Amino acid sequence: MSAKYIFVTGGVVSSLGKGLAAASIGCLLEARGLKVNLMKFDPYLNVDPGTMSPFQHGEVFVTDDGAETDLDLGHYERFTHARLSRDNNLTTGRIYEQIITKERRGDYLGKTVQVIPHVTNEIKNAMRKVAADCDVAIVEIGGTVGDIESLPFLEAIRQMRQDLGRDNTVFVHVTLIPWIAAAQELKTKPTQHSVKEMLSIGIQPDILLCRSDRPVPRDMRSKIALFCNVEEKAVIAARDVASIYEVPLNFANEGVDELALHYLRIDAKAPDLDRWKDIVHRAYNPSDEVSIAIVGKYVEYEDSYKSLKEALVHGALAANLKLKVTWIEAEGLETRDPADGDQPGKSNRDYEAQLAGFDGILVPGGFGKRGIEGMLNAIRYARENNVPYFGICLGMQTACIEYARNVCGLTGANSGEFDPATPHRIIYKLRELTGVEEMGGTMRLGAWTCILEPGSLAAKAYGTTEISERHRHRYEFNREYEPVLTGGGLRLTGTTPDSTYVEIVEIPTHPFFLACQFHPEFKSKPLEPHPLFRDFVAASYKNRELQKARAVVEAEVRA
Repeated sequence: MSAKYIFVTGGVVSSLGKGLAAASIGCLLEARGLKVNLMKFDPYLNVDPGTMSPFQHGEVFVTDDGAETDLDLGHYERFTHARLSRDNNLTTGRIYEQIITKERRGDYLGKTVQVIPHVTNEIKNAMRKVAADCDVAIVEIGGTVGDIESLPFLEAIRQMRQDLGRDNTVFVHVTLIPWIAAAQELKTKPTQHSVKEMLSIGIQPDILLCRSDRPVPRDMRSKIALFCNVEEKAVIAARDVASIYEVPLNFANEGVDELALHYLRIDAKAPDLDRWKDIVHRAYNPSDEVSIAIVGKYVEYEDSYKSLKEALVHGALAANLKLKVTWIEAEGLETRDPADGDQPGKSNRDYEAQLAGFDGILVPGGFGKRGIEGMLNAIRYARENNVPYFGICLGMQTACIEYARNVCGLTGANSGEFDPATPHRIIYKLRELTGVEEMGGTMRLGAWTCILEPGSLAAKAYGTTEISERHRHRYEFNREYEPVLTGGGLRLTGTTPDSTYVEIVEIPTHPFFLACQFHPEFKSKPLEPHPLFRDFVAASYKNRELQKARAVVEAEVRA
């Protein structure tokens, strides 16, 4: 049987949660025994989001094959077992790049290349490729209906219904029912106009997911159904929730999966959602909390670290804990000389007050030298005060620099990225990238094998000595300094099979000090928390309990 399609579009405003909606529908269909695949089309002209600012676009999610993709693919992988690749995320830029390559090669045999049929055919071919080995393909169209740049994608999915018929396609439209505070009522007009916009390009939505911060009354659903030409049962109230992992359960209660299967003429078993119910129960009934400080460069926009935050949530859920995250701007931890004039003076240890009281400290990935000295101070604090530390990508590079400076006595040690003239290049550019100046796609990307040292923290966490993790970096640890750092007590516990790259460093005398060059957050799922995040959260909670016990003893002594 050829695959059937569910197309997810959005209206009124952006950021309504189309990606979460698509992922949740995929989760429910998987729970019914169907094989699903998901893809997203992004209307912007960038070839991929790899060179886009995290402040504009959020995180770049990396797949096993090294594709730099939209963060919604992270939701797809966390909610389903679909194995995603570069084929699962296409942008307008990449579509046009493919078409122009074909035109220059002469593939169109002198024809005039146009949006219809050439661009729309390229889009449809991409959808068919992703749907080749699944029962249902869920396709999300980025942006908002009415945007000029998304029109070719909307036209392509309109044509897909013409090509495949109504029994093989379902249109799900995510829209907004805003609460007008002055009038003290919900308003349906934005939803009506959004559907009208869809109808104007030939698409009749089958299911409406109406986002709202409060319950949508039955009579209001009837009104929307009447004006938008959909069944009343297909007007779904998609209320805001405290935990995103509740969304699949809410959709199941509203019958979203039943409706989709009914429209697609698919018979499937009842969904098994027991594990999801357990996760949600844990989220709302924690036994205690754990406090983690994330010291990063892009903390003003939390979506810059979307997978990271969710991986920490997964680790906390595994221990039945509530996660309390504090985002700390790395620049705010930098020490300043009082002689700097108009800048407020800081003693060399003023940053400690900002870091005191956290159960664990994490330094995530990033690029550029801004905030590096603040990260080094955070790492030093964690190392000297036995606070569990977890470094990821840049967090490993800065951990090595901090250790070289403050333990091994290598004054001025740095990375070639931050200080090309440093006397001790602890971190330098990947050897295969020497002379490469282009930014897009010129990194060590995707899944690479790593060999772990037996008995290390990492080996104990994974329960094996060979792993595969995803990477996204331009710089590496300089192994010329390995004797100095290991002589000072640092342990290199993970390397590539050929021993070229250092992947993990640890301090064996520290309760939990582990930093890795790869991005483990990309492989964490709520039902399968990543081992490193699970153990980091557990170590952080152990530190919390230790500090509590110490405080009790000190109070008794004072009494």
